[in-house]
Amino acid sequence: MRVVARVAVLLVAVLMLAGCLSSGAQRREIIVTTNILGDLTRVIVGDAAEVTVLMQPDTDPHFFAISARQAAQLERAGLIVHNGLGLEEGVQRHVDAAAHAGVATVAVGDRVDPLVYRPEVGADRPDPHFWTDPRRVRRAVEVIRDEVVAHVAGIDAAAIRERAERYLGDLDRLDRWMTERFAAIPAERRKLVTNHHVFGYLAQRYGFQVIGAVIPGGTTLASPPPRIWPGSPKPFGQRASARSSPTPPSRTASRAYSPNRPGSTSGSFRCTRNRSPDRAAAPRPTWR
Repeated sequence: MRVVARVAVLLVAVLMLAGCLSSGAQRREIIVTTNILGDLTRVIVGDAAEVTVLMQPDTDPHFFAISARQAAQLERAGLIVHNGLGLEEGVQRHVDAAAHAGVATVAVGDRVDPLVYRPEVGADRPDPHFWTDPRRVRRAVEVIRDEVVAHVAGIDAAAIRERAERYLGDLDRLDRWMTERFAAIPAERRKLVTNHHVFGYLAQRYGFQVIGAVIPGGTTLASPPPRIWPGSPKPFGQRASARSSPTPPSRTASRAYSPNRPGSTSGSFRCTRNRSPDRAAAPRPTWR
């Protein structure tokens, strides 16, 4: 009987040890909510730990949501990196649940001196689009570096710091390049009209003025106001039904408006993504 009891105790101890080792291995994973922060994290971490990005490229973070499997994955992470300023509206409650369960999380946006939207956009609401300012991205890299070293088990801290330092140098060169290029634009012509209010940080950093936005809010979930299109007797919002109303430019890369469609302009209007001819000249981060 004593032999059986001893075997049972030994078996329980082995199972507990296996569980601890398994938990420790799982806690090495870094989960990032958005692909922008995911890019930063992957450059900093390299092969030192597994980095999982929940949001795939070309996904609108304002519409993004996660599956039940991904929600459960969050609670097994070693570190969760998220924006924290209202960007991932469909994911935040899962991040909060993981934090309540004891998972380390870092709201990067809270740590980069965030701006607040103008009153007409959203009084007292922080602007989450800080990545348009290289100096704030620099601060984000420092925050992610320190949190990875502090919370991810078994990480090579020296390698993480070395990779982060190289990336900070890339960002400094990018900031100088942008400063030089924007300096060629006369100050009185530095005005922006955007899809939604997304370039506030760039405007502050480089002396631009945001004079308007198609969607009058800090998120693509907002609705554009009725407009009078040339050749239309009424605003499109008054004639088009919910089924046939034009899709806001933020929801599609290309959309043609037919003169036969209610609420459309005569001829055609096509919304496409802008591509700068000088894009290739910009200094790019060094991926190692």
